[in-house]
Amino acid sequence: MSEKADTNLLSTQELTLIHRYWCACNYLSAGMIYLRDNPLLKQPLKPEHIKQRLLGHWGSSPGLSFAYVHINRLIKKYGLSAIFLAGPGHGAPGVLGPVYLEGTYSEVYPNKSEDEEGLQHFFKEFSFPGGIGSHCTPEMPGSIHEGGELGYSISHAFGAAYDNPDLLVTVMVGDGESETGPLATSWHSNKFLNPIRDGAVLPILHLNGYKINNPSILSRISHDELKHLFMGYGWTPHFVEGSDPSLMHQNMAATLERCVQEIKSIQKTARNTNNPKRPLWPMIVLRSPKGWTGPQEVDGHKVEGFWRAHQVPMSNIKDNPQHLQQLEAWLRSYQPEQLFDENGRLKAELKSLAPQKEQRMSANPHSNGGLLRKALRMPDFSDYAVALEAPGKLSSPNTKPLGKFLRDIMQKNMHNFRVFGPDENSSNKLDDIYEVSKKTWLADYLPEDADGGELSPDGRVMEMLSEHTVEGWLEGYLLTGRHGFFSTYESFVHVIDSMFNQHAKWLAMSKDVPWRAPISSLNLLITSTVWRQDHNGFTHQDPGFLDIVVNKSPEVTRIYLPPDVNCLLSVANHCLNSTDYINVIVCDKQKHLQYLNIDAAIEHCTKGLGIWDWASNDQGEEPDLVMACAGDIPTKEALAATSLLREHFPTLKVRFINVVDLYKLSPQIEHPHGLSDREFDSLFTTNKPIIFNFHGYPYLIHRLAYRRTNHGNLHVRGYKEKGSINTPLELAIQNQIDRFSLAIDAINRIPSLQKIGAHVQEKLRNRQIECCRYAYEHGVDLPEEDEWSWKH
Repeated sequence: MSEKADTNLLSTQELTLIHRYWCACNYLSAGMIYLRDNPLLKQPLKPEHIKQRLLGHWGSSPGLSFAYVHINRLIKKYGLSAIFLAGPGHGAPGVLGPVYLEGTYSEVYPNKSEDEEGLQHFFKEFSFPGGIGSHCTPEMPGSIHEGGELGYSISHAFGAAYDNPDLLVTVMVGDGESETGPLATSWHSNKFLNPIRDGAVLPILHLNGYKINNPSILSRISHDELKHLFMGYGWTPHFVEGSDPSLMHQNMAATLERCVQEIKSIQKTARNTNNPKRPLWPMIVLRSPKGWTGPQEVDGHKVEGFWRAHQVPMSNIKDNPQHLQQLEAWLRSYQPEQLFDENGRLKAELKSLAPQKEQRMSANPHSNGGLLRKALRMPDFSDYAVALEAPGKLSSPNTKPLGKFLRDIMQKNMHNFRVFGPDENSSNKLDDIYEVSKKTWLADYLPEDADGGELSPDGRVMEMLSEHTVEGWLEGYLLTGRHGFFSTYESFVHVIDSMFNQHAKWLAMSKDVPWRAPISSLNLLITSTVWRQDHNGFTHQDPGFLDIVVNKSPEVTRIYLPPDVNCLLSVANHCLNSTDYINVIVCDKQKHLQYLNIDAAIEHCTKGLGIWDWASNDQGEEPDLVMACAGDIPTKEALAATSLLREHFPTLKVRFINVVDLYKLSPQIEHPHGLSDREFDSLFTTNKPIIFNFHGYPYLIHRLAYRRTNHGNLHVRGYKEKGSINTPLELAIQNQIDRFSLAIDAINRIPSLQKIGAHVQEKLRNRQIECCRYAYEHGVDLPEEDEWSWKH
C-alpha cells in the first residue's frame, strides 16, 4: 500500500513536535532495556552504564507509543475521556514511556521524578529485581490489562466500555495475539455494544509482521483479504501502512481523526433518535515495521522489520565494543539533547502536547476503577429464603431463588451491575433476571425471537457462547469500577483456567500497589455440577477447577460450597459486597434437600463450617466418628450414611460437620480464613476417625489439612473419574461417595465396629448392588433411596 498521506492534517510545526515526542518515547523504551546509568547520554556510553541482564521487548514498543501519542492529540483537541489497553504481551516499554513523559508515573512514584536522577531510577527498575516487569502490570498507572497471556485485550476493552457512555477505550491488538482463539471470538463483541448507553471501543490492530521468530498470519495475507475479514466481523477497517515517519504521522493523524468523528457521529445519531441499531464501528489496521526506528542490521542480520527485533535487538553489549558503539549510535539517533533539558525534564514545547490531570490516559479514573466504584444497593437476601419446618425433608432447586435475588439487585443497580454467562443462565435456573433485563443483543432479529428469545439492545444480561469473551467482559467491567456475577457449567469453567489465573495475579499484585483502590470481587458460580450429569455423561464430570483456585494467592481466592438454598443466598450476598477477591461458589441447579432455615444458614456461613447438632448425637460426649462433608450431593449422602450408622448401631456417637468455606480447613497461617489448630482439633478431634465426603477430587482436602494433628485419621471420599450416563445415586456409588460406601468406611475405621459390623457391611453392599441394578433396568434411582430424607 502507498505511504502517501490522505491529507496533511498536521502542520509542519505539529508534525515536528509530535515526531520529537515519539522519539522521546522510543528513547525511553530503548533506555529501559539497556541502561542503568548515564540516562541522558551526557557521557560517552561505557560498558558500566549497561545492565547486566538485558530483558524486555523492543519490537512492538515503537508502534504502541506511536498510537498513544496520536490519541493524546485527539484527547486534547476534543476533550475526550480515554484509556489505552496494550494487547502485545511484552509491550510495556511502549506504554511506560508516554506514561512517564506525561508525569503520572512520577506522581505515584516520587523517586521516579521528572529529572535526570528520576530517569535513571526509571530505567533501572524495568525488568530488574525489585522493579517492574515487561508487561503492563498493575504497578503501571493507566493499565487495566496486564497482557501476561495473550488474547483478552478486546474483551477487556468492551467490558470497560459497557455503561460508560462518555469513555473511549483504545486498544492496541498484537498480530501475534490475533492468532489466539479468545481474541478471534472477541471481535464479535461489537454486536453487544449499545451506542446509546455504552462508550466506544477503537481497536488498533498492530501488524508489525512477526511473533518471536515466525511471521504473523494476518500480516501475510493480502490487503483485500484482511479488509474483508474485518468487514465480515462487522467493523469498518481503516489502514495506516508504511515506515516513513513523516508520512505515517500524517496518515495516523488523519485516520484517527476520521475514526473519532465516525464514533461521535454514531453516538450522536443513536442518542438523538433513541435508536441503538448496531453500527459498523471503525477500527484501524496499523502496519509498521517490527522494531521500528531501531537498528537496521546487527552482525549482518536484518533486525528492523524482522523477528530479530522482537525482544532485545542487540545483546552482549558489555563485551562487544562494536555492539556498544552501535547501541550508542542508535540511542543518539533520537537526539535526547533536543528532547530533555539539562536537568532531564522533557522540554516545555513537548510537555505541552500531553493532556492534563485526569484527561491523561494514565490518570483517567476508569483505569483505577476502585476510585469510581459505588457499593451496590442490595435487597435483603433473607427475603428470598426457603421456609423450612425441619431440616432435610423439603427438596427445592438451589439456584432458582438466587435468580430472583440477582433480578432485584439488577433492578436496583441498572447502571453498574450486569450478569454474565455463556448461554446458560436459563439452564442454570437464573432466568428470573430476564423479568427486569433481557439479553444484550444488537445483531439481527427473527420474528420467532419475540417468543422467549429474551433479546434486547437494552439488555443487561451478557451471554455469548465463548467463556473467554464473557469472562473478559466481566473483568473489564470490574476493573473499571462496576459489579458483576458470572455463572457457568462446572465441566467448562476450565475454559477460563488461565484467565482466572491472570486475574488472580492482577489482584494479588494490586494489593501491593497502595494507590490502586479496591475493585468489586469477581463472583463465579459453578453449577451443573459433576454429580448431576444424568444425560451429559463422563465429559461433563470434572470438579477440578477448585484445585486450580487453591494454587493462587490466599489473599485473593475464596471457595464456598453451600449445601442448600439459604446458604447459597447468604454466600452470594457476602460475595457481592466484597472487594478484591475471586469468589468461587459451587452449587448445583437441580432440586436438593434443604437443611437450614435462613437464620441458621447465616450463622453457619458466617462461621464457614460447623457442627450440625440436629444431625449429631455426641452432645456432651466424645464422638466415635466425625462425619464431615462439603458440597450438596456429598452432604446428602453423608447425612444418609449417618442415618444408616445410627440405625444399625444405636449407641454409636457421630459428630456431623458441614463445611461451606473450604479454606477453613487450611491452617490459619496459610489462609486468612483458616482455623487455628485449637479450633480445628476441637471440631475434628485429635484421634478419632474422620470420614470426609467431598464434592471434588479427594486429594484437595488432604492438601488443605495435611498439617493438622488428626490428619492421619482423615479419610476422604470424592470424585474418582468414574461414571458416564448414570443416575445420581449410581454415579455416587461408582465414586464411593454414596451413603453405603461411607457407612462401610466408618465400620472399617471404628475399632468397636470392626468386630461386630460384618453383617451390616454385607447388607450395605447388597443394597448398593440392588440400587445399581434398579437404575440399569428403570433408568432412575430406587425411589425410596432417591426420596430419602432426614428422619432422626
